[in-house]
Amino acid sequence: MHAKDILIGALETILARDNLEIPQKHVVNPPKDTRFGDLSTNVAMLLAKQTGKNPRALAKELAEALVRECPDIASAEAAGPGFCNVTFRPGYWQDIVKRIEKAGPDFGHSSKGADSSVLVEYVSANPTGPLHVGHGRGAAYGDSVARILRSQGWKVGTEYYLNDAGLQMRTLGLSILLRARELAGQETDFPKDCYQGDYIVDLAREITTLVPDLLEKPEEEARAHCQEFGMVEILGGIKSDLAKFRCEHQLFFSEKSLVDSGAVSRAFAALDKAGHTFYKDGAYWFRTTAFGDDRDRVLRKSDGSLTYFATDIAYHHDKFERGYDWLVDVWGADHHGYIPRMRAAIEAMGRNADKFDVALIQLVNLLRDNNQVSMSTRAGTFVTLEDVVNEVGVDAARFMFLSRKSDSPLDFDLELAKERSMENPVYYVQYAHARIQALMRRAKERGIELADFSSPEILARLDTPEDQALLCQIALYEEMLANAARDLAPHYVSNYLRELAALLHSYYAKHQIILPEDQQKTLARLALSRAVGQVINNGLFLLGVDAPEQM
Repeated sequence: MHAKDILIGALETILARDNLEIPQKHVVNPPKDTRFGDLSTNVAMLLAKQTGKNPRALAKELAEALVRECPDIASAEAAGPGFCNVTFRPGYWQDIVKRIEKAGPDFGHSSKGADSSVLVEYVSANPTGPLHVGHGRGAAYGDSVARILRSQGWKVGTEYYLNDAGLQMRTLGLSILLRARELAGQETDFPKDCYQGDYIVDLAREITTLVPDLLEKPEEEARAHCQEFGMVEILGGIKSDLAKFRCEHQLFFSEKSLVDSGAVSRAFAALDKAGHTFYKDGAYWFRTTAFGDDRDRVLRKSDGSLTYFATDIAYHHDKFERGYDWLVDVWGADHHGYIPRMRAAIEAMGRNADKFDVALIQLVNLLRDNNQVSMSTRAGTFVTLEDVVNEVGVDAARFMFLSRKSDSPLDFDLELAKERSMENPVYYVQYAHARIQALMRRAKERGIELADFSSPEILARLDTPEDQALLCQIALYEEMLANAARDLAPHYVSNYLRELAALLHSYYAKHQIILPEDQQKTLARLALSRAVGQVINNGLFLLGVDAPEQM
């Protein structure tokens, strides 16, 4: 159990004797100055009025009780207007090394989400062109969220929603057909709303080879041929790119299958039963104004065709019908206004809207030589995910994508991502891991037994401020990971790893690890180093980034 939970548990026990509870707005955090202890809480200040006591006097009472009754706490004292500063015994922090050694790759894991399932749907780009760098950010995010949730006990499904119907696909088919005509020397008017990239020309060249009589077929038949061929080829490329990028999708869910399987009808029946639909001007409507929307929304047009909103409602209804307890969607930032509408639909169908979360992925500003690279799928000037991965590597790309909050714009510096220097954040973290592994190899070469060197007597030699800083940081890993799962925030992990790597590099520069004249301190520092390496390894895995043995 980490320190914050121990302190809160002790406070709850002490306060319960007087029929008191910890106030909801209480804070338990490390003080800014480590001289004032390991943790500080404002509980006494919040309870002063209720108890009729001076807040500082109440803080003193709590401090005395904590020291008396909690064996992990070495000292506690009242401070300022009523804070209670707590210092844990050195052995508590040193024990974290043994816990990490025992848990190994499972350190930081919990069973909080046990017996519950979550479906993470991410990327879901229309198969009208290759994945670009913006899709890469969403891909890294969605895969990392799935890994983090699994670490906290959730049963996680991963899914790609395949838009294989609708106007975009017809436009793809038309774009390929028109380019095929151009290649055959026919004069062609190519509309601006068609897809312009060179990949369309390549697809046109390929299909005319496979279907020599393509241009002799009736217009609609030829376009349908082009649409199906283009979708299959592009989707194959998307799947290949995602696999190389270490992203898992257990299912590619077809939009077309929603209609074919009756899922749309079942979703409409759920809305009808709840009394939230009506007919007007020959169209079928969903009364979203009853849920705070600014206007009602059409689900089926008067010509019988379905809107995108209709199939999206059916898709989310189907997700719940498949037994998932929680839905997490990863969308582009331009879909922000769509969230309340979808939440309204979920609530209208009798589901808990709180079990639906959307993570928005902001744009990536790709920089090359300090100049922004413009990207447009239709104009064909985008940089593909494959291009970026080939240039900087999977590790650098994923770490960079996950270095900031997903709904904040991200500047991706290609030159920095390629640098093998401490300025490159992924290199900085990976080098910390490789440095520890090199240290372990040197120790083994010198005959130092590495099997088990974490006895309390040995770990007691971790007595410098730098030792304490590293111990406290690795102890925070569990809480950080729980928070990352709660907030769907992989950037918590990347930021944590950078801080841990900084402490390790500073420690390495200040302290000699292998001390020929002091075997116990050598063993203690090796134990601490190995624990740090394990935590870095665990964190990098959750980001989908390798932890190299040497660099």
